[in-house]
This record gives sequence, structure tokens and C-alpha cells, in this order.
Amino acid sequence: MDNSIFETMQQSFKNIHLIAMGGSVMHALAIALKQQGFNVTGSDDQYFNPAKSALEKAGLAVKVGWNANAISDKIDFVVLGMHAQKDNPELLKAQELGLPIYSFPKFIYQQSKNKQRIVVGGSHGKTTITSMLMHILTYYHKKFDYVVGADVAGFDNRVQLSDAPIIIIEGDEYLSSRIDPTPKFLRYQHHIGVISGIAWDHINVFKTEEDYIKQFKKFVLNTPKAGSLIYNDEDEIVKELGSTEGLDINYLPFTTLEHSIKNGITYLKTKEGEIKVNVFGKHNLSNMAAAKEVLIRLGVNEKEFFEAIQSFELPSLRLNELLKNETFTIYRDYAHAPSKVRATTEAVKAQNRSKSLVGVLELHTYSSLNKEFLPHYKNSLASCDKAIVFVDPKAIAIKNLAPITNRDIEDAFGQNNIIIVNNAEELKAKLQPIKQENTNLLLMSSGNFGGLDFTSLFS
Repeated sequence: MDNSIFETMQQSFKNIHLIAMGGSVMHALAIALKQQGFNVTGSDDQYFNPAKSALEKAGLAVKVGWNANAISDKIDFVVLGMHAQKDNPELLKAQELGLPIYSFPKFIYQQSKNKQRIVVGGSHGKTTITSMLMHILTYYHKKFDYVVGADVAGFDNRVQLSDAPIIIIEGDEYLSSRIDPTPKFLRYQHHIGVISGIAWDHINVFKTEEDYIKQFKKFVLNTPKAGSLIYNDEDEIVKELGSTEGLDINYLPFTTLEHSIKNGITYLKTKEGEIKVNVFGKHNLSNMAAAKEVLIRLGVNEKEFFEAIQSFELPSLRLNELLKNETFTIYRDYAHAPSKVRATTEAVKAQNRSKSLVGVLELHTYSSLNKEFLPHYKNSLASCDKAIVFVDPKAIAIKNLAPITNRDIEDAFGQNNIIIVNNAEELKAKLQPIKQENTNLLLMSSGNFGGLDFTSLFS
């Protein structure tokens, strides 16, 4: 937004309340708004680090629990996080008082109406592509705002709102809020849209694969006249969407960048010769191709792209190395959906085929713990020499799902080398005997493996 819009907002609005402030991006929005000089309050029924410590460091009160008395007519507007239910007492009080209520994506759109909006969508790779864009735009000292779902090296917060002319947004297909079922990425109204790939997820909201794909079709149709759609030409579902007829937009397909792997290091093949990069895996080189296409539209040429990408580091929980020596490496990754698990295990194995790969997957999300969805994981751990699946029955109970048995999991994955564990101590017992010679240990989860400290376990 330009300065005049921000000044007008500051003059008109002073007090902002965030319901469900402890979320992965909601807490970042609270910090960004406080940095801009607004009076920010918020609440949640639970806070976890790093959100909790980041809020406290920013001087924001971390209040646990919902309190209708926190809402009054002194509040100028409310931002509603996805975690808050329809019967949330603070939400009900705000509705009773007639206060303006925005979902997170609707608020971001309102604050970026005068910006060029780049929205990165897809079932996987969104955070990585967004962080690549952030890294390279910073490398060339270009002003931009951003919304990203993970911590990115060189950036203090996951949200930035300023007078920059561009905003880069990681666009989730999940619902905007409990009172706004519109997928988030539609609320942002992109000028340049990216679809990295499509693989059915969020079964609790999108009951069928057809319904899930339909949301991405809407994303394509949401591209404005003369806007751009950058899409993965190697994904058959995405490719079909990329051939949608009757739209006056720029269709820009991308494919995985040419590369080679030598002694466990990935090199990109460019017109200037081979260049070493710090990331690996076919899926990440596909993400890189998407980022390159976006950046060309933003004035960064191919040569400049390859120069800047050499110093890029993956964001948090994306193939991060927890521990590494000459013969043993522990990788931590956010992979949890079937397509992400398959791509990540294949990447680690392809990078070091001479090393044994031990893969540990925690089933933690609503979809992964749903008995009907489990068969989508078939052969997703096939690249592992040893595979462990961690399922905590408490997580199933919390989500009010039907119990799943070890046999259900074995049948779904379709592999005979799978070990199933049900608590952190059992997982610890299975991992301790692992030989740390010529081995990679890959930990995949959107959870925390029951709080198990893997670095201490192996150091």
C-alpha cells in the first residue's frame, strides 16, 4: 500500500483485536501491526512456541482463554483466525456490537489493494517458493511486503506490511475462517498466481478429490484479464487447469530445472555453466523453476536469478539439518501429506544413494489420521530402507476420529518394512539402536513427535 493509505488507516483505526492470535501467521500479523504503531490486543485458548515467545518479545500480552469482556466498542475492528469457532464468545460479542470483522486473508487484501499481488498456491511447495522470492528480491534490494507460513532466514517476522509496491503471499486453499468458507487464496485476488502442484488434502473440508481440485479451478478463473498464471506443467491435474480456455491471461508453464548430483551436492545447469545450490530434491528444483518465472515478471532476469539463488537456504522445517557429520545426517521436514512424504523421501535417497535411509513419519493431521484417507499413503515411504510410522492415539481422540489400528496402517502403506509406534518412548527405543554409519535419518511431521529431542538422542 502507499503511504497515504497507511496514514489514513492509522488516523482512522487505532485499536485492533485478533481472535486466535496464537496461529502461525496470526501472531506474525499481530507483531507487524504493532510495529506499525497500532494498539494490538488478542487472545487464544493455547499458545505454542515459536509464536508465544515471538509475541512476548514484541511486547504483546499473551492471554490464554476467550473473554467476551475483551471486546468493546473501543475496538475499531477484529481479525478472526481460523482456530476460532463460530460460537467463540469474543466473536459473538463483536458481532453483537456490529464491529467490522475480517478474516486474515481478507484483511491482507484490504491492506494491499494498491499493490501488485503475487499469490503462491498449490498443495505443496508454497512456503519454499515464497521464501525463494523473498530471498532474491532482497538480494537485489527491491521493496516488497510478504506473508509466509514459516520462518525464513534473514527475515524477523512472517508478515510484513509497509508502503512497498509488491506483496508476495503464500496462498493456502484452506478456509478463510469459520464464518467465511472461501479458500484463502481466492481472497487475495492475485495479479500473478502460481500453482505448484495439486494432491488432495484437507479431507475434513473437501470431502472429495473433485471438490478439492475445484478450488484450484476457481483460483485459475480468479486470474484477472492480462494477469499471469504460472503453473507446473509436469503435474497432470495442474496442466489441465493451465489449459483452461476462454481466459485473456498469460499462461506460463514451468518444468523442473535441469540439474545434476555429484557427491551429494546438487548443481544447476545454466547457460553460464553449472552452479552449486544449497537445496536438493526434484520437488525443490521444481519450486525453483516456479520462482524463476515469477521473478522474470518482476524484472529479475535469468542470469540474475541464478546468481542470487546460490545463497538461498530452505525455510524452517524444510529439509533442515538437525545434526550432521561425515557419515550421519538427521533431516527435519514438515512433510505430512502423501505427495510431500513421497517427494521428500525420494529427494533424500536420490541425493545419497549409497547411504541407508531411515524415514520416520508422524501421522498428525486430520487427513492423515482418517481411516478413509490412509490408502493415499500407499508406497509413499518406498524410498526408505527402514520406515517408522508414529501414531499417537491421543491425537486421534482429540480430533474425534474413529480409531485406526496398526493393521490399518500396514495395509494402507502397502510396505512390509514399516514399523509402527504409538508413543515417544517407543519411538525413542526404536531409534536408539540405529547405526550412525553411512545413514540418513529423515523426520517428517507437522507435529513434534511427542516432544522427543532427536539432537540430544543422537549427539
